[in-house]
Amino acid sequence: MRRLGRILIVLLAVVGLLALAATGAGVWVAYHISPRTEHDLPRTAVLSLDFDARFRDTSDADPLAALSNERTYVLGEVVAAIDRAAVDPRVVGLFATLGHVRLGLGDIQELRDAVLRFGATGKPSLLFAETMGEGGSGTLDYYLASAFGRIWLQPSGDVGLTGLMVEAPFIRGTLDLLGIKAQFSGRHEYKSAIDMFTETGFTPAHRENLGRLMDSLAEQMAAGIASGRRLPPDAVKGLLGKGPFLASEAKAAGLVDQIGYRDAAWAAIAGDGDSAAEEMDVADYADHLGPERGSRIALISGRGAIHRGESHRGLGSEPDFGSRTVAEAIRDAVDDDAIKAILFRVDSPGGSYTASDTVWNEVRRAREAGKPVVVSMGNMAASGGYFVAMAADRIVAQPGTVTGSIGVFTGKMVLDEFWKKLGVSWDEMHRGENAAIWSANRPFSPEAQARIDALLDHIYADFTGKAAQGRGIPPDRMDQVARGRIWTGADAKGLGLVDGLGGLHEAKAMVREVAGLKPDDPLRLVPFPRPRKPWEMLAELMAGGSVAERRQMASLLRGLAVLEPVLSRLAPLAASPAESVLRLPSAIDPPGTRR
Repeated sequence: MRRLGRILIVLLAVVGLLALAATGAGVWVAYHISPRTEHDLPRTAVLSLDFDARFRDTSDADPLAALSNERTYVLGEVVAAIDRAAVDPRVVGLFATLGHVRLGLGDIQELRDAVLRFGATGKPSLLFAETMGEGGSGTLDYYLASAFGRIWLQPSGDVGLTGLMVEAPFIRGTLDLLGIKAQFSGRHEYKSAIDMFTETGFTPAHRENLGRLMDSLAEQMAAGIASGRRLPPDAVKGLLGKGPFLASEAKAAGLVDQIGYRDAAWAAIAGDGDSAAEEMDVADYADHLGPERGSRIALISGRGAIHRGESHRGLGSEPDFGSRTVAEAIRDAVDDDAIKAILFRVDSPGGSYTASDTVWNEVRRAREAGKPVVVSMGNMAASGGYFVAMAADRIVAQPGTVTGSIGVFTGKMVLDEFWKKLGVSWDEMHRGENAAIWSANRPFSPEAQARIDALLDHIYADFTGKAAQGRGIPPDRMDQVARGRIWTGADAKGLGLVDGLGGLHEAKAMVREVAGLKPDDPLRLVPFPRPRKPWEMLAELMAGGSVAERRQMASLLRGLAVLEPVLSRLAPLAASPAESVLRLPSAIDPPGTRR
């Protein structure tokens, strides 16, 4: 009887899931097959854009997204739509709303540049903000807002503009109390990802690195705000860090143009009555336009921590950076005769050395095969994220892109004293002098440490050697700008680590150059690998993992539960304890990101 009950429960669950999947797929199909062309566009429209929405880096379709009320945008599509709208006579203005932006600095600069290009055509752009702070910094929010021709602020709102801050936890004291020893080694002094486990505060090199990074970012923001608001640079520098400003104070300082509510702000740009322009969301406008015609350019995205194997592309989440998936995409683009060049979009703090090297090699092979590669860096291209880019024909970064971190670290947590505190004893047997090299129950022996040092020296030499060759920088000079140090894109350009500053707009110009096209030739970006069909994603969701995989995961989680507070800080550092990591220091998130 119990067995029959379990069978009925499983059947009901399957039927319910199929019904949900069919509903989601039906909504998705109905939405996407409905005929939408440029002829459906209104005669006069003001494009609207909600900066509080979620921005994605890829257009991988989610068949269940249509059932959600959450608004989402694809960053590249928004930028392309704003550029198309700038020369479209039917679009008479751009209207955006802002509360708190959830974007990194590189993405913000991408959007700022698009808004500035739109305004340069003489068309009005207006941003309405309920607030640009309210308990938060608000500095990045206002930096984005300053690209618009006019800024409206709700009477109850404020402009944060409190400045920039970096703070990082150091758990060396906690580990000492627990009897846990962090045994990590890195190359070199600026590779500070391991400092949170081995130090109690910033080292001089760490402080020097962060200080220059923050200075460069503050300079960029002050210059951008001064230019956008037509304020004296010294006046902006005096305001930066002095917030939050009340609405009336912000208006008196020239930070906003008008105090009012959304309805009045909308009427100010769209007009009133029968002559008012129609509101049209940027994403809807992009859908009506369809893809541009022109030379086919492969668009390949590498976003997130780099790991070996396939990218994980689950429902409701963006693909991550699996080296096998990205490498195959590059090879497929090279083999496609219709593809003129590759635009490789990188936004990664790094990850596995071997995975990064796999992608680097495919970029190199693409160039040798006569298929030019241009890398466009997003919020960050650090460590392994820079490794995969440095063989390209051209590299373009945003001024605020976290760039470089050319270095490596590896190591482990030693738990022998910790187990004693818990009354847990271990025993073991092994064959081979270094069989226990990665065991957490014993420190590295002198012989094991010698092998670790040899490994790190080899990886660092390989990294800097390939960077020097790819960028045409003498090896001794490359070592000076490497050593694990991070730079802003603006500083990286001066050092020769990147070729130009900007986003997708500038990267496309470089694509035309390396592909031998005319400066005004249209480009059609073709995603590689191809976006999955909705039924493929639903099938993956329904299939799930194998029974063995689920049992292994459950066993692992039970074993790690006691160490969760420590391991949660270790998790971002490596896919496995034995893996050599090329990674941005975990405590140095660019302003505007969230953990």
